[in-house]
Amino acid sequence: MTTRPTAPIELTGFSSHLRSARVTVSQEFVAELESICEVTSAVNDVAAVAEASRDWWPIALHWALAGEVPSLAAVIAHPHSTEEVSRVLSMCNTHRVPVTAAGGRSGVCGASIPVHGGVVLDTTGLNGLVAVDAVSGVVEVRPGTFGPDLERELQESFGLTVGHHPQSFDLATVGGWVACRGAGQYSTRYGKIEDMVIGLEVVLADGSIVRTGGHAAGAVGPDLDAIFVGSEGTLGIVTSVLLRTHPVAEHIGKSAYRFPTLDAAFEGCRRAIQAGATPAVMRLYDAIESARSHGGDGAQCTLLVLDEGHPLLVAATLEVVDEQFRSAGAEGADESLVDHWLEHRNDTTALQGLTRKGFAVDTMEVTAPWSRLREVYDAVRKAALEVEHVVAASAHLSHSYPDGACLYFSIAARPPKDSSIDLIDATHRDMWDAAQRAALHAGANLSHHHGIGLNRARYMAEAMGSSFDVLELLKASLDPNGILNPGKLGLPDHFGESGW
Repeated sequence: MTTRPTAPIELTGFSSHLRSARVTVSQEFVAELESICEVTSAVNDVAAVAEASRDWWPIALHWALAGEVPSLAAVIAHPHSTEEVSRVLSMCNTHRVPVTAAGGRSGVCGASIPVHGGVVLDTTGLNGLVAVDAVSGVVEVRPGTFGPDLERELQESFGLTVGHHPQSFDLATVGGWVACRGAGQYSTRYGKIEDMVIGLEVVLADGSIVRTGGHAAGAVGPDLDAIFVGSEGTLGIVTSVLLRTHPVAEHIGKSAYRFPTLDAAFEGCRRAIQAGATPAVMRLYDAIESARSHGGDGAQCTLLVLDEGHPLLVAATLEVVDEQFRSAGAEGADESLVDHWLEHRNDTTALQGLTRKGFAVDTMEVTAPWSRLREVYDAVRKAALEVEHVVAASAHLSHSYPDGACLYFSIAARPPKDSSIDLIDATHRDMWDAAQRAALHAGANLSHHHGIGLNRARYMAEAMGSSFDVLELLKASLDPNGILNPGKLGLPDHFGESGW
């Protein structure tokens, strides 16, 4: 397995953009780290350290073109075993040096940025399958394993699939899926990553190694897997994952539809999912995105459906979907629209192209109840389009549940030509503040699958309310010195301000 992280855009320099408090490390510290595992130091290879100090956070693409990384780490640790991770964390905890875990670095919220420098712990050396229980459909896999490598070995050697296919599939690792509570594009059939994880091995801040879960179901106190899934490396570093799998699908079915209005399309999706139809893919595009990507007339909304599995189940699912959609006013559309989506669904070139043209582009995905979905859609678009320099705001429905759905917004701003980085930063922050707070006030949550990272940290206390106190208590208990990924999830930062 040889997949490596993919650079989001060319990096033209190595300065730190964030004005955050920096933690320096001594030569003695680096030497001690080298006695544990392979190390890359900024003193010896600043280019490699700079690459490991950034991810796919869209605003940081502008910084890269200006010769800056968000925040430059002092050193990268490259462990190849749980024991090495344990020793690295124990050492960093003793010396009060921050540690930021990073795998494929495909996140779009700045979750793997080493805000205060210190150590980036590269998990990609922890890769490969550990064990496969083909009878039970359970696999143990290491966190630095990239999605394509995992699926290739599972399918070719065992006829199994995890079924987790995020847009970042080619770029992301299993550990990243778990850390940010990711969702694949087939999640209506297979669930989000938290539905697939049945057990974890985790190294805590002091180097302790714990194992959680491991069974199909249980009532052995609280679900400890859930503490670490979505914690973004702030509570512990995952070193092994037990995942549910499924037999590789023997049949695929597809269909496409046009709805006269967005309200009718929302209603069709709600009826289908509440009737028990769970096709792997059910993606609804508003009129704006339909016209842009599917040749719509500017008024109709396109809805794409794909399911896979046993032919009888697929046929029954698509029949229920068709019945419910048509009862809500849909008309059939060319099935080739689904094929076109399959061919282009992971294409990221538009982001780089728009960034080079000076646009500030980002996406925001939130979940809301069916009863509030239209209100959230309208509120976010209105708020975003009122921000100076914002020129476009659209959305599609990407994941559905019996009680609600995920709206995935795309927002673009175009500051004046040759604007300063400070103005681009301010525009990005303003459009996020407007859109995210409008979503929260209209009844949505803070995030569906991109996670929190640095970008959304400022909204956490507002979004979680008094339950945020519980998260703070967990952090204080599991990481009392605050060394694990400081500056993220809005948690107290022992090292000072993040600079964002």
